[in-house]
Amino acid sequence: MNGNSHEEVSKNGSMDGTASGAPNDTDKWLAARLLQIVGEPSVGLELWDGQRVDTPKAEGRSEVHVRLEDRGALYRLLYRPNRTFGELFTQGRLTVKGDLVSVMERLYRGLARADRQAGVAKRMAERLLTRRARPNTLQGSKENIHSHYDLGNEFYELWLDRDYTQYTCAYYPTPDATLEQAQAAKLELVCRKLRLQPGETVVEAGSGWGGLARYLVRHYGVNVRSYNISREQVAYARERARREGLDDHIEYVEDDYRNATGSYDVFVSVGMLEHVGVDNYRTLGSTIDRCLKEDGRGLIHSIGQDVSRPLNEWIEGYIFPGAYPPTLREMMDIFEPVGLSVADVENLRPHYAQTLRHWRERFEANAARVADMFDDDFVRAWRLYLCGSVAAFTEGQLQLFQVLFRRPDCRTLPVTRDHMRVSLEQDAPD
Repeated sequence: MNGNSHEEVSKNGSMDGTASGAPNDTDKWLAARLLQIVGEPSVGLELWDGQRVDTPKAEGRSEVHVRLEDRGALYRLLYRPNRTFGELFTQGRLTVKGDLVSVMERLYRGLARADRQAGVAKRMAERLLTRRARPNTLQGSKENIHSHYDLGNEFYELWLDRDYTQYTCAYYPTPDATLEQAQAAKLELVCRKLRLQPGETVVEAGSGWGGLARYLVRHYGVNVRSYNISREQVAYARERARREGLDDHIEYVEDDYRNATGSYDVFVSVGMLEHVGVDNYRTLGSTIDRCLKEDGRGLIHSIGQDVSRPLNEWIEGYIFPGAYPPTLREMMDIFEPVGLSVADVENLRPHYAQTLRHWRERFEANAARVADMFDDDFVRAWRLYLCGSVAAFTEGQLQLFQVLFRRPDCRTLPVTRDHMRVSLEQDAPD
């Protein structure tokens, strides 16, 4: 970048402005440099006048490229790519030609290559420069959850499964399973791992729209108290349980998991740990310890990652405020301080990629309705979120961990994993 770069930006477009002229030599040099920084992915970069800047891996692949609609978009992307890629895409100032999932997968492969070559110093700098996730204090958690889960039940019903409204990883016993079948199979898998018995008591942290609790009661005859701080979700869960005649055995509590009371045979949390924050893992462990009987057991189902690093800055800022996917090592801060034993760990990563593909298909089928409910920027943001998430589970570092744990005195869990096998032909017990 030469000494005239600031002058060129002033003449031809600010960082937030639109293009006012053909790309100059500085623009093209910076575009090439940007591709180098992100690991020279097999994705071309098209500038606002149609000129292409390619890496050797992208030459001849004109069907797949990213287009910057103005000079300001280029400079913003150079400044803070982890955040501004999503912002520019949402605004329509960065567009993609070709399948968005394919483009994101190629970008993830490039970023992984760049990360391997970068060394420790760059990764430390990245952590320092990334804005810290919003805190998950009692008040902060309410605000974080409200901004995502209280967008409206009607919105989520457009693209989640119809039976249990599950916004977490499904389980596909066969590749051709429908979303509804796979989500029911996930719930059954959780129940089998926990070896639930009729009449047992279960405390749930983070109920979603209440589907897991309904499944536990209907098929396993247990009693559930479920904690959730999303007002929209709790209202939905209570009404659906009442409509299905299950409300005598389920109590949906609109409160934080940290305020849980009572004594239970089983603790379960599916898709909530991502919103807890590592600073609160010991508090979560203490809550489990306080509520679990001396012979109790539990299961936590959570998005995770291979290496500890902040969530993508755009995702954390615009989609999932306060979210953080832990490593397995970090998850041990829940169990070790209170003497809980890990009994089984399973990684369902491929299943989450397939779940997201199904969500994406349904979201796109209802994109016009979503635009009417919100606006076109919202549709673009969630399109990128869903497609980028598919890529993160196929080419990135995201994982999906199910961790089964128990008290030292627990004798309920079998010594083999045979009981965990779920198929579409198997019916849950009634």
